[in-house]
Amino acid sequence: MDRQFGIIGGGSWATALAKILTDKKHKINWWIRNPEIVRSLQRNGNNSRYLSSVDFDPGLLNVSGDIRAVISSSDTLVIAIPSSYVEKSIGEASADEWTNKKVISAVKGLLPERNVLLNYYLQEQFDIPLENYFAVLGPCHAEEVAAEKLSYLTFSGIDIVTSSEIATHFNTEYINTIINPDILGVQYAAVLKNIYALGAGIAHGLDYGDNFLSVFIANSADEMASFLRKFGVGHIVVGEHEGEDPYNHRKTPNYAASVYLGDLLVTCYSLFSRNRTFGSMIGKGYSVKAAQLELNMVAEGYNASKCIYNINRSVNAAIPIAETVYRILWENVNAAVGFKHIEQCLV
Repeated sequence: MDRQFGIIGGGSWATALAKILTDKKHKINWWIRNPEIVRSLQRNGNNSRYLSSVDFDPGLLNVSGDIRAVISSSDTLVIAIPSSYVEKSIGEASADEWTNKKVISAVKGLLPERNVLLNYYLQEQFDIPLENYFAVLGPCHAEEVAAEKLSYLTFSGIDIVTSSEIATHFNTEYINTIINPDILGVQYAAVLKNIYALGAGIAHGLDYGDNFLSVFIANSADEMASFLRKFGVGHIVVGEHEGEDPYNHRKTPNYAASVYLGDLLVTCYSLFSRNRTFGSMIGKGYSVKAAQLELNMVAEGYNASKCIYNINRSVNAAIPIAETVYRILWENVNAAVGFKHIEQCLV
């Protein structure tokens, strides 16, 4: 199927996704709020602020600061902006303008004013049904996409046929794609892994070593699975498979291995991880405000920790690691004191 893609967002993740699509020779409509970046892409074919090493074919770009024009000109829209900016960025469009659009969420957080995933907001605000909504997740860092290092993207949606078809537009020599039917599970996992990565960064800033960090991440994976089970998510235990493909005899996919555990690992360990970097600053004694100014990018785990804390008041999952990270960030609990508590929770 020939699709007209639109991308909403001008940051590193949006730029990486734009690179993938244009490498597949797709002409894209691209909304960016920052006029400096718009001019840079129009004149020079690169994003002057994020992933500036990526050179685009200007003939494949229709870059605009008019979000309604981008929505109107596209049948498939990739939303790749920080969760805290979603409502401000797309709220001016009307429900009619979103009619029959396919939406791919590349948002890795919960809308902080509402404590909800993007699909709930889109359904309430624009009447976009879940059947038209998909999510793209990792394990994947924008910087490695820019360098064309082999990476993996997971496409999730309740419409598996369309999820698979959308994924074909992102397959390249450096991108492999995975299909996952659990649209809610992958999104909550993406939210949680940012919180745990922020915690891993705090541990690093407090000078904990690799031995501790390995146990911390393993327990975080277990805690994530506990939370996801409350939402009825399956395939969250590594090593469990439901038979094999009758044709190629490969094991059926276990999504815990890549989109849950894999994304958690890379976000906790990678030096490209902004959540890990943000957490490391907190562990070294930075205030939240100072760390935000120093990072100069959005660390989704910060707002996510508060959102998950609020959601869990009704879900009631046992998530002491995530709750302690929340208290360090939002209730001024000393990081060293908080991690002494976490030490007692690890098994």
